[in-house]
This record gives sequence, C-alpha cells and structure tokens, in this order.
Amino acid sequence: MRVLIVGAGIGGLCTALSLEAVGITDIVVIEAVPEILPLGVGINLLPHAVRELTELGLSEQLAAVGVATSDLTYVDRFGSAIWSEPRGIAAGYHWPQYSIHRGRLQNLLLQEAIRRLGPEAIRAGCRVRTATTGDNLAYLTWLDGDAEVTESADVVIAADGIKSAIRADWFPDEGPPQWNGQVMWRGVSQVTPFRSTKSMVMAGDREQKFVAYPIEAVRDDGTQLINWIAEKDCSGSELAQQDWNRKVGKDSFAPEFDSWSFDWLDIPRVIDAADAVFEYPMVDRPSLDSWIRGRVALLGDAAHPTYPIGSNGSSQAILDARVLAYALATLPVDQALKFYEDERLPRTRELQRVNRAMGPELVMQMVRERAPAGFTNIHAVIDAAELDEVAASYKRVAGFAPTMLNERVSWTPTDEPAPILAPTEAPNPTQVGIER
Repeated sequence: MRVLIVGAGIGGLCTALSLEAVGITDIVVIEAVPEILPLGVGINLLPHAVRELTELGLSEQLAAVGVATSDLTYVDRFGSAIWSEPRGIAAGYHWPQYSIHRGRLQNLLLQEAIRRLGPEAIRAGCRVRTATTGDNLAYLTWLDGDAEVTESADVVIAADGIKSAIRADWFPDEGPPQWNGQVMWRGVSQVTPFRSTKSMVMAGDREQKFVAYPIEAVRDDGTQLINWIAEKDCSGSELAQQDWNRKVGKDSFAPEFDSWSFDWLDIPRVIDAADAVFEYPMVDRPSLDSWIRGRVALLGDAAHPTYPIGSNGSSQAILDARVLAYALATLPVDQALKFYEDERLPRTRELQRVNRAMGPELVMQMVRERAPAGFTNIHAVIDAAELDEVAASYKRVAGFAPTMLNERVSWTPTDEPAPILAPTEAPNPTQVGIER
C-alpha cells in the first residue's frame, strides 16, 4: 500500500510513524515549507496522546524533551484557587502528561520518521494543489518549484492544518477560519519557577485569562523556561482577525495584566521577561459531515480545528493518526476510511462543541459571573459536585477519563478480527469490541 501525506506537522508525522508501525512503509510526506524548522511555543500532550506515542516507541524521547505535568490549577483573576487536580501519573493514569515545546516535539517526530522511513520519505518545498480519486487510486498534485507534479497512491491523507489546501479545494466558499472574538498573545520567559516546577495554571475567565506552564527542567541558576498565553476578549475591535503568528509589542496587551501579581506567580514579570510575543486570533471552522472523498481523507486540524481549550488540539491529531493506521492495517481501504471517520468524526465534533462552550475552563467563567469581586470560600460560590462534573465530563468527551483510558483496547493491531461499526451507528465507547 502506498500513502501520500500532506503536511509534516504533528498530525502528518504521527500518521507516517503510525503507518510504519503497522507495516505500511511506502509513505511520502509532502510539506510546503522549504525547510522544516522547530518553530512554535509550548503545547500539552494529554495522557491519551502520550499513550499512543508510547505505543509507537517514543516514551524515552518524550521524557527527555518534555516536562511531566504534575498538577493543574484554575484560579480567578485575583489568584484565588477555584479548582486543582493532579495530572498524568499522579492522577492515576498509566501514562504521563507532558508540557513540551511544539517545535521540539515536531523535530522529534521528524527525526524518527527519517530514521524509520528514510530521508526520501520527506519532500519539503512542495505546495499541494489538489487531491482526487479515480480507478481506486488517489492522485495528489503539487508544485515543486515551478514544476507541477502528480503522483498516485492508494490513499492520500490531508494533514495540512487549519488552512488546509485540500479542504480549501473541496470547499472553496468556506472562507477563512471563524474568529470568536478572543485574541491570544503567546511567549516564553526564563523566570523563577512557580508551585511545583511541574505545575500548570489557568487564571482569569473568558473576558481575560492567563495560562502558564514550564516546558523545560529547572536550570542551574534556579530559573525555568515558562510557556505562557495571555488572552482577552476583543470582540468588536479592529484587530486583524486573520493575522497568524504576528510579532507584536507587549504594550498592546500587557497593561491589562498589571495588577495580576500573586504571591506565587508574578504575571507582569513573566510577560516582561519574554524576548518576543506573538499574537493569534482564537479560531476554528465548522464541523464537517464527512472527512472522506474517495481515497482522500482529512486529519487533525484540516478535519476538525478546535479552539485551544483543554489542551486537546495536538492530542486529537495523534489519536486520528493511530485510528487511521489501525483501520488501514486491518480493513480494505474503503472500509478502513469509513471506520476511521465513524470512530473519530463524532468524537471530535462533540469536542468542538464543548470547547466553544469553554470546556473545562467553564468553571472560571462561572466564578467570574457569581463572584466578580472575588471570594474567600469557593464552595460558597460553586459546590464541589458541580466542579467535579465539569472536569469529569470534559475528560469523557475528549477521551481521557482515567479508567476509560487505562482499560480501553489498544489501537495497535492484533490477530483479533477488526471491530466494524454499522454504517448508521454512532461510535459508543462502551460498546463491546469498540471500546477505545
């Protein structure tokens, strides 16, 4: 079987590694940029994604470049704790959660793909135009310099992100990603660690928020590299809504956080210590009815871009890759693509819906609305059962409720018959033979 993958990001490279792991090795990854560089800032890999990468043999590499997150705390804009919970191994998972620099993760995956598949499996500097199907084959056309190239494969996987060329070709009237009015400013700062040196914190509410977590071990001088995101509701502003990765001055947002200095985290100091700050709009796209056209399939942000809430974007792309590889290894191609879509589309559609409603961060907005001037007793504002359910329900939707994840069947193929969903049957995580 030959597979062409569009995009050498996290989703595309994980797809290549997942296919190689099930014995599909005739793979080419087509990437638009001439040189794949370790760019970006921090991301989180949740235990369900770490499980998949561990089963691909990458656990040692992840441990070497990531920070195993120990706890997550939500606080209001005055620094008072709303909710705190252990994460990863400390929360009872069989796998850790990692905070990691996105570029380092991408480079790790790239080097593994080159080692396992050979350097010829990665073709950079190729701008994809179209993907079509005919005679039980997929055909991918791209520009290599000024030369137009068309190659065939059994399957084409479009993992080329929220601005996917393949999705744009399918839906020319879809337009740009949809902005929800929120703007994020992202940076990294070398500062004094906070809490446990492996802690993640989210402060504020929907109107204004600050997220911080370490992405490196503590250095000899006692400082630690902290990834942070400042966020504000800028609905109705004249900001360039579709600018991406735009470098901006700190004065465009930092004064809004001048009073956000807590005993355990000095947010103005963290912002001031950053060498550079980049501005992003918070965007997603509408959910699709199908990700499949013939022998071409969308994956990751090309299929289901979602707001960066709940630390699930990259994790869901990794799950896509593993499910797709499992299906292609155990079913005929057309059935495999249908299985992949039936398993993943309803889950990610629900996750998109929940993230639009703030996901687990909803507790922060609930507190803002009920106690705008702050509180002394959180349970006088929101009871423990309500807090528990917000956190637990999100884990169920995203696929990383501890017991469900620890006990579900692996996506590594075995000699057992492939579980096949009935065409009209929605995936059910409790159904015998499909529990994943």
